[in-house]
This record gives sequence, structure tokens and C-alpha cells, in this order.
Amino acid sequence: MYQTPSHDYQYELNKDLNFSAAHYVPDERAGKCSRVHGHTYFVNITLAGDQLDDLGFLVNFSTLKSLISDAFDHTLLNEHERFETIPPTSETLAETIYNMVETFIAQLDNRPVCLQIYLRETPTSYVVYRPKEHRK
Repeated sequence: MYQTPSHDYQYELNKDLNFSAAHYVPDERAGKCSRVHGHTYFVNITLAGDQLDDLGFLVNFSTLKSLISDAFDHTLLNEHERFETIPPTSETLAETIYNMVETFIAQLDNRPVCLQIYLRETPTSYVVYRPKEHRK
């Protein structure tokens, strides 16, 4: 379903989730987006790895969902600590989600990697965030 970077890992995991949140871009150049408005964001997280954990998971799907939903669902993104210095655009939100996932999976013994974050803001607008390098 999603175009993902080429890799040679044995497993590729994709987790779809959504959350509702409001935001605004605090600059008049953003046009209508400078006013508070909301979206139902759709997220796809793509992870990969060669080793499963002792339960047979690359990463537990429900843990990924909670990580993102608990942080952002039904919030004003501008009030989130992660957006104190940057506006919560789709681009910065996708990168922020990537960083949250990376921080979480870095603690796992089986060491999966996050290949990309796909973030859809509206039915016609989405962002894909991919890091420039992956750890091996």
C-alpha cells in the first residue's frame, strides 16, 4: 500500500492509526492555516528489522498506537512541548512522530528501525518523512 525505501530486513511492520487534533501556524503567511482548525490525522508507521522479541513481535502494534494517540489525540498541537519552538505543520508533526518512535524503539533489545512516517492531514494532503540514514 505504501511506497517504502528499499531494505534488506527480514520483517517490515506497518501500523496505521488516526487521531484528532487541532493546530494553527502562527504566521499570517500561512493564510487560513493561521487560524485554529482541526484534522483527523491518519498515520502509517513503517518499521523493519531482522529479530523478533521474545513474544514474536518486531514491535507490538498496540504500543505504537498508544505512543502516538496518548500524546496527540484531542489536543491542541501548539500547546504540546514538542512544538514550543517550531510550528506544528504536517512536516514537523511527521518528523516529531518519527523521533518519538525512534526514542521508543532504541530501548528495544531486538533493535528495529523506523523507515518512514506517512502522515495524511486531509484526504488530498499528506507528508512522508524518511530519515537520511538508518542505524544498522
